[in-house]
Amino acid sequence: MEAQKNQKCIDTVVSQIKNQTSLERVVSQRAFQMSSSYPCQICVLGFFSGICITTVFLAALTSFTTFQFASLSISAYPTALLSSDFGSTLSDGVAHNVSTTEKIIYSEKHYSELEIDERVYLMYSSWSTFLNKSIEDFEHQDSTRRGLPTAPKVPHLESCKLHVEVNQHLDKRMENQLLPPWTIWKGTLQNYLLSSAEELLRNHNYRPLPGVSYPPWITGSDEENYPLTRKVQSDIWFRQHPSNCSDSSIKFLVADWERLPGFGIGAQFAGMCGLLAIAINERRVLVTNYYNRADHDGCRGSSRSSWSCYFFPETSQECRERAFQLMGDKKAWEKGIITTKENYTSKDIWTGRIPRVWGYPWSYMQPTTEINGSLISHHRKMDRRWWRAQAIRYLMRFKSEYTCNLLNIARHEAFGLEAAKLVLSSPTEKYSTSASGSERRRSDIEEFVWSNHKPWMPRPLLSMHVRMGDKACEMKVVEFEEYMRLAYRIRSRFPHLNSIWLSTEMQEVIDKSRSYPHWKFYYTNVTRQVGNITMATYEASLGRETSTNYPLVNFLMAAESDFFIGALGSTWCFLIDGMRNTGGKVMAGYLSVNKDRFW
Repeated sequence: MEAQKNQKCIDTVVSQIKNQTSLERVVSQRAFQMSSSYPCQICVLGFFSGICITTVFLAALTSFTTFQFASLSISAYPTALLSSDFGSTLSDGVAHNVSTTEKIIYSEKHYSELEIDERVYLMYSSWSTFLNKSIEDFEHQDSTRRGLPTAPKVPHLESCKLHVEVNQHLDKRMENQLLPPWTIWKGTLQNYLLSSAEELLRNHNYRPLPGVSYPPWITGSDEENYPLTRKVQSDIWFRQHPSNCSDSSIKFLVADWERLPGFGIGAQFAGMCGLLAIAINERRVLVTNYYNRADHDGCRGSSRSSWSCYFFPETSQECRERAFQLMGDKKAWEKGIITTKENYTSKDIWTGRIPRVWGYPWSYMQPTTEINGSLISHHRKMDRRWWRAQAIRYLMRFKSEYTCNLLNIARHEAFGLEAAKLVLSSPTEKYSTSASGSERRRSDIEEFVWSNHKPWMPRPLLSMHVRMGDKACEMKVVEFEEYMRLAYRIRSRFPHLNSIWLSTEMQEVIDKSRSYPHWKFYYTNVTRQVGNITMATYEASLGRETSTNYPLVNFLMAAESDFFIGALGSTWCFLIDGMRNTGGKVMAGYLSVNKDRFW
């Protein structure tokens, strides 16, 4: 009977503990309400003595663990946050940390969630610090520092310096002056050390043939690209990179990028596509000259005012030097060896003859563009659509280190926190605090085979370019709601789609996106238009550097997205479509809110 009374007393205490919000309130209430039963008092006293001892022990252990975690994490992951033209930084970093006392009082579940959130922000901040450094430097920064956790991989950032080095090797002929090294390796696999015998055997057996090489900037199968894309890209490269630029038979077309008032960045790209067509038709090497959008402090050294600030040059340095040398030669002008943009009319540049070197591949393009619920199988400008896609793909075949860094910043601001959460929640990720753990080197398959994988993004990702404003004078302008209607149509077929990369010049569109809580929108944080002003006025308000960098980031992100919704009446959307259709995205289709005004 006495045992039953004691057990009943204990059950009563435990029940009340569960219903109180703090241990202190339980103690005070039970002390006030304690019965006069001596056995019950003894039992309760023993019960609470055990709780007190356990609490003191756990508090000491948790304090030590928290101190150890803080000393390691904050040292390994600095709290300096990202600052750039593309977005605002986290306002307080990790300043909202809950104190150790509060962590102990709250439930274990709440404490675990709080710790994960803190670690995510710390990792994000650490990655921000190393944005402008080599990813390899970051991953091995702690190799000589004992007691620090091994730096985690950075899945959403690209090693810009390394990729530029690899692409520079791919963008020039081999020592035999015949072909570039396109068909052997991808990424850094070419740097894998073979034995002398293996190296000799490989070089002996490697006999690539002109016309059947595969340009490394083209991805996807032939069916996933516009017809003859690989063949055309290869041929353009060889025409733009003659083996001997000093040969007297080599002719040049030297052209500045268009800079008339009112010409947007899309119009500049389209104009250069026309000049490349002229160069091919006349068997010339196109050499681009002054690019006003690269005339800013972000483009340094020889890349200032040059296309090479953003992408690899359209021809070799030897040909560029030869062309500029010939511009000072009167006889070269008289013989027609050198020409400039001024030698051609606007009609030649904008609506001139599309190269027929490859026949009529546009005549059998797949109908994958939908307007008003129907596929467009044919229109009057099929040839121009095909050619501009080939030309813009070639001109943007390899990103410069500067452009690569811009994309890193944009991906980090958009996806960095998600990437950190993924890394920290991965069940295979172990962070060692031992010296041996920090000295871990990447395996061969990580360093060589997986080097060609693109940076992580949340997928599937839908890119949406909403063009409004002064474009109403050139095309039918459609409200944001219509774009979202098409987004829901894609989601009805791909229900796991919930992420949208949104690019627009209108603040109104950004505001409306908040009315769709079941979608996750990403966009660059830049001042946008309020009201109806011209694009030229808007770009002038941003400044040359920002007004060039942020649309280029949006352009390249759209080219890499899984789906795209835009307006083919916009030259910008037209060119994005071309990049996607020469980048393995043909079968993703294209939902347009209107058609090109020339169709």
